Amino acid sequence: MVRTDFPTVAPGITMREVLARPAMAGSTVLAGAAGLDRVVRFVNMMEVPDVLQWTKADELLLTTGYPLRSTPEALDDFVAELDARGLAGIAVKLGRYLDALPKGMLESADRLEFPVVQIPDGVGFDEIMNQVLSEVLGRQAAMLARSEQAHSVLLQLVLHGGGLPEVVAALPEQLAAVPAQPDAPGAGEAADAPAVSVLHVDRTGRTIAAAGAELPAAAAELFDDDHLFRATMFGHGIHTLGTGADQVSVLIATVVAERNQGHLIAVRSDRPWDGQDVMIAERGATVAALVVTRELAVAAVEGKYRGDFLRDVLAGQMPPAAAVEGAKGFGWDLTGPMFVVVAAGEVRGNDDAARRRRAEHLGASWAAWVRRWDPDGAAAAFATEAVAVMHAPDGVVPPTARVVDLLGGLSSPGAPFDGIVGVSRVVESVASLATAYHQAWEAVRVGRRLAGAGSVSRFDDLGLYRLLSQVPDSDELRSFLTDTLGPLAVAEGDVESDELRRTLTVLLDTNLNVAQTARRLHFHYNTLRYRIGKLERLLGPFTTNARLRADLTVALYVWQMRVAHR
Repeated sequence: MVRTDFPTVAPGITMREVLARPAMAGSTVLAGAAGLDRVVRFVNMMEVPDVLQWTKADELLLTTGYPLRSTPEALDDFVAELDARGLAGIAVKLGRYLDALPKGMLESADRLEFPVVQIPDGVGFDEIMNQVLSEVLGRQAAMLARSEQAHSVLLQLVLHGGGLPEVVAALPEQLAAVPAQPDAPGAGEAADAPAVSVLHVDRTGRTIAAAGAELPAAAAELFDDDHLFRATMFGHGIHTLGTGADQVSVLIATVVAERNQGHLIAVRSDRPWDGQDVMIAERGATVAALVVTRELAVAAVEGKYRGDFLRDVLAGQMPPAAAVEGAKGFGWDLTGPMFVVVAAGEVRGNDDAARRRRAEHLGASWAAWVRRWDPDGAAAAFATEAVAVMHAPDGVVPPTARVVDLLGGLSSPGAPFDGIVGVSRVVESVASLATAYHQAWEAVRVGRRLAGAGSVSRFDDLGLYRLLSQVPDSDELRSFLTDTLGPLAVAEGDVESDELRRTLTVLLDTNLNVAQTARRLHFHYNTLRYRIGKLERLLGPFTTNARLRADLTVALYVWQMRVAHR
């Protein structure tokens, strides 16, 4: 793979074409004939010794030889300097100040493939400059006109309601109509139009729209195994892929709208992309950015309506019949067994505008992931939460692993979702969605106390935690915890306390089944007996006192919610 920067957009003519101008009739190539395909975009005259500082790339230098007459022995180095500066060639009038050019200069020119031309003595420099620059400016005007025409075609598509697919569909024809040589015979004829492929990929690398010819085999290198565009490998510019007959030229222009919204990718195999192609591709990227901006604005408005509607439904502020009917307008079905998922992230900063933009971004990706699971499900994202109402045809909440997969809509590469996901019970109708929404949020609140970021908390699994979550953190609660657990009420970190607390938890879970507890903890029977004795000395005779066992169970729940991991 070879990458090049975008070529210079300003067109020019080759030295070979310069020699074909009427003003150059009778001219002779003295050296550097292999470089006659160098491009001329400017013409300059040299009549002062220090002309080098005034020269620039792609320039044809005209001279009578007057500044060179006193130092002909330095002319071979002079040619090397001109070549290093990227000049297209030098045309000299001989006989007036120089009778001939040094052999070393001509040998240097041949070696560097730098054209050295002798022009007839009677030709005026102004005539040469006029004809060459007129041709260059004419081609520049033609290029601008062609670019403006392509821009107009694309813009009209958008003004008449077209979207990205229509813009992408129009680009192959616009690019194929641009000839490599603007004045070549038959240039731009539809029958001779080459095969051009154009794609638009979004910022995640997914192909959103494609048009034109089928992508050549060599272009497969642009995508990874998941068919996502390798944006980090192929940046803004021109790339050459493949070798020999399979070689293709790839032109990539970035679509920038509010933030990077992807790329336009154009592929052809008949020739490399040139400056005029670049202009049209960048015009296409500009129009695509306008379309993306428009679609973002529309999506933001639609997202607000969807979010407001779903918020009213989940708050129980909309009659059930109106909720079911109104949901159809968003492509949602709010009938049958359903459950609610709430993904609550951390609140970052107080910038309302930033939080609104984050909600808009999350809303699109969240809705897409929900649709993959449940095409008729409802989804919306707010500043601090994403909500989904999904169907449960069998009346059962899906397993935790399935819910975790849903979090892909809230994550990005290198930035996994850092919040808590709450899942409600299944409800039978839209009238109960407010209850389900409350359950999901209750699961979130308890999950924040019990688990880390990115975890799933299901309302059905909360048990006693649901009751404890309603108890305020008071001195009385702290006193109960300390009085019941004694030295085991400390936070995690003390090895002995951690081990004893774990032993007590498993004992209570197994209803004091010593054999089962020993197997679960991988302890010897006698070791467990020793630990039980130590626990009873610390906490009291819980093996024979049912009320104490109940107190210890509740205290362990409280410890888990209020003290653990602190």
